[in-house]
Amino acid sequence: MSSGSQKISTRLGFILISVGCAVGIGNVWRFPYVAGEYGGGIFVLTYLLCLLLLGVPILTMEFAAGRAASSSLALLHKRLRPDKPLWRIHGLWGLTGNTLLMMFYTTVSGWMAIYFVKSLCSGFEGITAQSAATEFSGLLQNWPLQFASSTVMVVVAAIVCVIGVEKGVERVSKWMMSSLFILITLLAIRSCTLDGAIKGVQFYLLPNIERVRQIGLAKLLGAAMNQAFFTLSLGVGSMAIFGSYIDKKRSLLGESISVACLDTFVAIIAGLVVIPACFACGVSPSQGPGLVFVTLPNVFIHMPYGQVCAAMFFLLMSFAAFSTVLAVFEAIVASLCDYLSISRRKICVIVAISLTALALPCIFGFNLWKDISPMGKGTTILDLEDFVLSTFILPFGALAFVLFCTLKCGWGWEGFLKEANSGQGIKMPRLMRVYCRWVLPLIVIALFIYLLGNL
Repeated sequence: MSSGSQKISTRLGFILISVGCAVGIGNVWRFPYVAGEYGGGIFVLTYLLCLLLLGVPILTMEFAAGRAASSSLALLHKRLRPDKPLWRIHGLWGLTGNTLLMMFYTTVSGWMAIYFVKSLCSGFEGITAQSAATEFSGLLQNWPLQFASSTVMVVVAAIVCVIGVEKGVERVSKWMMSSLFILITLLAIRSCTLDGAIKGVQFYLLPNIERVRQIGLAKLLGAAMNQAFFTLSLGVGSMAIFGSYIDKKRSLLGESISVACLDTFVAIIAGLVVIPACFACGVSPSQGPGLVFVTLPNVFIHMPYGQVCAAMFFLLMSFAAFSTVLAVFEAIVASLCDYLSISRRKICVIVAISLTALALPCIFGFNLWKDISPMGKGTTILDLEDFVLSTFILPFGALAFVLFCTLKCGWGWEGFLKEANSGQGIKMPRLMRVYCRWVLPLIVIALFIYLLGNL
């Protein structure tokens, strides 16, 4: 059963599914934290420029290749350039990357769901900074609970994908992403109206030239490029498969811009949820992942209607996390449908069982296997999985798309341009060839060197 037999019925469904793949927990906690660390408004501006110059062109290439081949990354190169078998390695590369992502992402998604239930039951009543840290540490030690929550995420994603793209993935993504936009906007309004929140808004949005001088322009650019590149889930074929599900009524540059804008909207508004609330309650926003699980429960308990806000926030986090789980699960299933001649239902079952088992190393890394420090003292198996994905799989996967769409030995610029500009909407300028052929690969390589240099 080819993935191309699945279709998305509406343009809105295509955009929201693609945004669901791009939006994740990184948008909700990482973007505000990194923006605060790298100068607030200047980082936001630099990030937007990097998103426009780097993210949107590569996303357009991934959409175009997927739509032209009407398949996942598994068969994409075979259909577009059957005489060049070496390109097909990219298909296995993408399947590996999506599987590696799910090995730790389902666990983190389970944490969000657990904290949503906690916020509903107790609203973190009587919690302190110390007890919040102890509670999160207790969660990490409780591997059966983590395994159960991770399994629930996988099983629900499998059920949705068994139903199919139009009736399952598209319908759920429309409802979930629409709810996410509403929830995050309401929380941002509530956060920004707290006493003392204006200082957080200024910290987050106003440029801080002195902070940039302390950090260095190179680090600022590297951090902004990194965020712009990874927020769109580029390089592993997740976006190509959704490109294969859409018709040719719309040109793809405009669709890429729409996806990037909605993804950025979630990230920036998330900052207006987190940082003003932290300033209003006298809490430092520079807490990394602990900002969500350790700091924010202590923030919510001191807010009017704190239990309601906490429940809404962790519901939002659960939506953001599950949207990525669902989209990547579909990408894996679509690839295996193209590789194997068995039914979609059976593949969903196989993938669900496999991902449930593959989540165990990440889960055990916090408890039963906590003595294993693969990247040095204090690191976990999750750190290793994230490092391999972020530093190697995604950048080189994106580079492969750029080269395939611009080189004569690949699909070539003319083939890409014809597909990308089919339909109504914004067209990719022909003059962009020089930029995409030479500048984009250099940017991706520079990003890879930056990531290695900051280990």
